[in-house]
Amino acid sequence: MRDDLIDVLYTYSNAFASDNEPLGAMKGNEVDITLNIDRPYPPVPRGPAYPASPRASEALENHIQGLVQLGVLRKNNYKSRMVGDFRALNTYTVPDGYPIPRIQETLTQLSKAKYITSMDGLKGFHQNVLMPKAKKLLRIITHCGTYEYLRIPFEIKNAPSHYQRMINTIFPTELSEGWLIIYIDDIIICSDK
Repeated sequence: MRDDLIDVLYTYSNAFASDNEPLGAMKGNEVDITLNIDRPYPPVPRGPAYPASPRASEALENHIQGLVQLGVLRKNNYKSRMVGDFRALNTYTVPDGYPIPRIQETLTQLSKAKYITSMDGLKGFHQNVLMPKAKKLLRIITHCGTYEYLRIPFEIKNAPSHYQRMINTIFPTELSEGWLIIYIDDIIICSDK
């Protein structure tokens, strides 16, 4: 059985993402960030990069370059320089009420399966493409330059709801048949055989 699994994984290796390749994206389902119109969003904060030790700066630079290679970030040549702390933006963001599955219901569904296959969506939230106006709200400043997100960062208030909605639209039949469970970026296949 182990050899059969290895054969399947090798045969369909192009279906699996890796950190060395551009990250996939859900096209046609671009995400916007809706701000509360009752509370006007204050001017975008500007300022220097957060201070960091040389070791932390090097780690940050490597992380940023990785996100640029994946197509999640791009160098920003705009004059505004924003600090990448999205807590204020989150307080002005209208909550997205898209439901996240309940853990107890998921466990009940899992208890009926004889076999469980689990997969994880690589950098799941980053597979949601942002609308142009949302990108303007998601600029960050670092010691190595200013960047803007092209995909949803993990720190955004509605990121789980946006991703759950996106992934549910890909697998509606499988979800309704009950053999597929999706909890944000965790994909579980339940089977009896």
